[in-house]
Amino acid sequence: MSEVSLVAGDEMGADIGAGVVSTTALQAQLAKSRDVSGVKHRYVKTNDLRMHIAEQGAGPLVVVLHGFPECWYSWRHQLAALAEAGVHAVAPDQRGYGGTNRPDDVKRYTQLHLVGDVIGLLDALGKVKAVVVGHDFGALIAWNAALLRPDRLRGVVGLSVPYTPRGPVSGPAAARAMLGDGFYQQYFQAPGVADAELARDPHRTMRTMLYGHSGDAPPPENSTSGFVVPPGRGFLDILPDPKTLPAWLTDADIDYCAAQFARTGYTGALNWYRMIARSWELMAPWTGARVQPPSLYIAGDATTSSTSRAHATRSRTCGTFPQASRTRSSSREPVTGSSLSGPRRSTRLCSNF
Repeated sequence: MSEVSLVAGDEMGADIGAGVVSTTALQAQLAKSRDVSGVKHRYVKTNDLRMHIAEQGAGPLVVVLHGFPECWYSWRHQLAALAEAGVHAVAPDQRGYGGTNRPDDVKRYTQLHLVGDVIGLLDALGKVKAVVVGHDFGALIAWNAALLRPDRLRGVVGLSVPYTPRGPVSGPAAARAMLGDGFYQQYFQAPGVADAELARDPHRTMRTMLYGHSGDAPPPENSTSGFVVPPGRGFLDILPDPKTLPAWLTDADIDYCAAQFARTGYTGALNWYRMIARSWELMAPWTGARVQPPSLYIAGDATTSSTSRAHATRSRTCGTFPQASRTRSSSREPVTGSSLSGPRRSTRLCSNF
């Protein structure tokens, strides 16, 4: 079982705002999970949060950011691989997730808050710079960290979600104009609706979402399949529910992730989406700005977004969760930005979830 270490002077069970898991609960959850040997857990203070982090290794800092609906556990295999490569790998539960605080005020979930948490994490760890890696919504945070604080990033890596410059209208407004109110991000906006649907059966939610956008799911019928919720239906209704789990996903994995959301609910996670439009407003000063740190973008061949596949280092057989699905190598295709380690070479990118 993973070692659980406390922040000096703190009691892990003491609550600072909503969303702090007790030491006993964390140990019990980790005991049921797998492949976490060597990972240490502790809490650090960043901005207005008490943040739970999982870490392994020593050396230059690499921070890995999870997406929706995930937690630090998505990166457990990469923590070990990065540690073996000689770096200090840190996977936080981000604002609203897992063992980290979940502010009640939805306005405290903007990109400025989320990027601020990353920079605060660097400060808490005593590091001036780090490489920041993000997957899914975490990639958006990683890209914006590079955009807003290039002085603090040695490099940035995005998985599944490419860097997209600020446009003339917000992303939700543009998507709503094209796809209507059924677009899943629009469906997520109404307080309590998606929250209740996803929380009704966290095990089904995690199973369906991890499988539904993976490379093992059936090919989508069209470009909007899995993204547009028909009237009177829910988000999970538009995703396939596997009869049997793929080789990279086990019931134990789903149990661990589902337990996190059974305790916390999904509101904190959904609040990220509810602040996309507000974040677009706040990011106006960076219109036209470019990402300056060395950058790398990775997408799976089976990713559900054709935009995501363009100009990416491809991860064969992977879908939207390339760090979870099994693959053999990355191919030498064009990449947006430059490689963080010089010339790219074939490398194992992801393992079993």
